[in-house]
Amino acid sequence: MSHHAKKHPHLDRLLTKASSVTLDQSSKVLVLSDLHMGNGGRQDEFRENSELVKTMLERYYLPEQYSLVLNGDIEELFKFSLESIALQWSDIYDLFLKFRENGFFWKTLGNHDAALLDSREYRLASSLVESVKFQYGDDTLLLFHGHQAALILWQTCSILSRAVIFFLRYLAKPLGIRNFSVAYNSRQRFAIEQSIYEFSNQAKIVSIIGHTHRPLFESLSKADFLNYRIEELCRSYSSADVEMRSTIKMKIVELKSELDACYKKGKVIGLRSGIYNNITIPSVFNSGCTIGKRGITALEIEGSIIRLVYWYNGKQNRKYISERDNRPMELGLTGFSRIVLNEDSLDYVFSRLHLLA
Repeated sequence: MSHHAKKHPHLDRLLTKASSVTLDQSSKVLVLSDLHMGNGGRQDEFRENSELVKTMLERYYLPEQYSLVLNGDIEELFKFSLESIALQWSDIYDLFLKFRENGFFWKTLGNHDAALLDSREYRLASSLVESVKFQYGDDTLLLFHGHQAALILWQTCSILSRAVIFFLRYLAKPLGIRNFSVAYNSRQRFAIEQSIYEFSNQAKIVSIIGHTHRPLFESLSKADFLNYRIEELCRSYSSADVEMRSTIKMKIVELKSELDACYKKGKVIGLRSGIYNNITIPSVFNSGCTIGKRGITALEIEGSIIRLVYWYNGKQNRKYISERDNRPMELGLTGFSRIVLNEDSLDYVFSRLHLLA
């Protein structure tokens, strides 16, 4: 560690205090975050994808013997009371608890559900922790929500957070004002990711977070990954035969339009700036969130493989292009489909992390 290394006491504490789980070749884990469950009304951001979440848990992950980690902001307590959420989504809570039979079920605290620590009658209380640590051989994956990287903001004073809750619950909600979440502020989002990236590289661990609502795979945002993929295809073009060249050309055109869309949305900040120059170290993964209009993203760990997956309603016009050319898997007759956006071996991830960090 260089003498310029920044200190991250809040994150170090999460690493030290984390509940530990050992992964082996038979392990299967689903990581979901940022459900923001509400009371089922118009302002409940979870409502739109609730059927999808319920179906994939019940019909895919439970029978496939996955364990489950819910990585923070599962309930939206800034806007709704715990009673109203628990009443509306009791069947989803039943599902969560069933995952214990498959191995384990943990739930980490986010900033929007931090108040649960004081709740006596919370149904998932026995699974509630601040962080979870996966031991993979000699290596470590640390799961935590991510808001801790900006803890100063959250600790400014509890009066402020009470004021925020009052505003969101009693003023913003009736008026239909959008959530003032970090997810909608790209500069703040980037600062948090950057801080976690630096901490992970110093500690030589992989961090799996939520909070920013932005899926990251091997520290690459979608825009970064598309750039990377286009570059790869350009390199392979010169040695390809005529038929292959036209396929590569079409693929590049497709990815370029996808990249343009990313830039239009302003999703351009990657984690390569600053002291790490242009080599990305695969130390940060983010499961994204379940409140998107088009579908939801999640992370899966299966044996030595980690993957970013996307679930969507098959009837919808799917905007996501899978860079790996994977075909969607339809889930029975449910109308829902799953596609693998990206996958890699944990051995590769950790080798690269140790060599580059």
